[in-house]
Amino acid sequence: MKRPPLLAVILGTGFGSGFWPWGPGTAGALLATLMWLGMAHVLTAKALFAVTLALIVLFTALGTWAANRLEPFWGEDPKRVVIDEMIGVWIPLLGCPPDNAWYAWGAFALFRFFDILKPLGIRRIDRRRGGFWVQADDIVAGIYSLIIILIVRWAA
Repeated sequence: MKRPPLLAVILGTGFGSGFWPWGPGTAGALLATLMWLGMAHVLTAKALFAVTLALIVLFTALGTWAANRLEPFWGEDPKRVVIDEMIGVWIPLLGCPPDNAWYAWGAFALFRFFDILKPLGIRRIDRRRGGFWVQADDIVAGIYSLIIILIVRWAA
């Protein structure tokens, strides 16, 4: 039996977090949130924004590649592929102040809410097939979460 490419497995599973048996998507989003919180301690606000944006773009390209390589082995939109959850949670983190972890955890919770329930057209996007579409529903869930984060920050 042929094995999936190792690099695609490492990237697609969010450095292995997708193998977590009780909610791999939550594990991937949690890893990405913890990575962001770690970067928030060592980077300036502008640098954190730039790095997060670069990670979103880079991981979207890598995630498309990885999902396309893994689907023949694991089926369409495999649960173990969580690089899309990492991308999705980084999107609302773009709007979070780096010195307030409550916003980061709020971004995490909002993203998981939209990712799990898939309201407002997200479910329709989730039905599309292919490497990019594996990620598209999470990108939209991240954008909805970002909008709420920005409204809360504006109102506060």
